[in-house]
Amino acid sequence: MLDGVVCGMVGGHRGGMNSADEDRAIGEVVDRLAKAFPSVAVDKVAQMVSEARPEFEEVPIRDFVPLFVERGAKQRLRGLV
Repeated sequence: MLDGVVCGMVGGHRGGMNSADEDRAIGEVVDRLAKAFPSVAVDKVAQMVSEARPEFEEVPIRDFVPLFVERGAKQRLRGLV
């Protein structure tokens, strides 16, 4: 994700995370949280991530959406364990 931020600033170009990059990053969020919460089924972790994502649907700059989704899902998961 940091590469996307750095690349987005090179030469004044305001690039950013495209939807494929974001989907990949969200998949990585599920993987990280599944490892961090081994007592929770992976399907439940994925559900929590999916529930956290719509909150950021209208955010115009997408680079940090996976981070925010991860934080929201992590809060939900902490409530389960």
